[in-house]
Amino acid sequence: LAVADTGLGIAAADLPRIFDRFYRADESRSSGNSGLGLSICQAIVAAHGGTITADSDGHTGTTFLVSVPMRWPGQTAL
Repeated sequence: LAVADTGLGIAAADLPRIFDRFYRADESRSSGNSGLGLSICQAIVAAHGGTITADSDGHTGTTFLVSVPMRWPGQTAL
């Protein structure tokens, strides 16, 4: 699954920390958010054996890639 936007993007210096709980890249753009959204997403994806990554050039949006293993009905392990 790929999710992309065309917003301001995420600065390269912030990318390594965006999945940290309570991390907010830019306090001036904060509107009372807690900084938990991406860490919750990462925890959900990890609980399903997957990965989530982000790619951004810091100017023209961000793309998040989510990958989870496919499991067939009745399959208990990969």
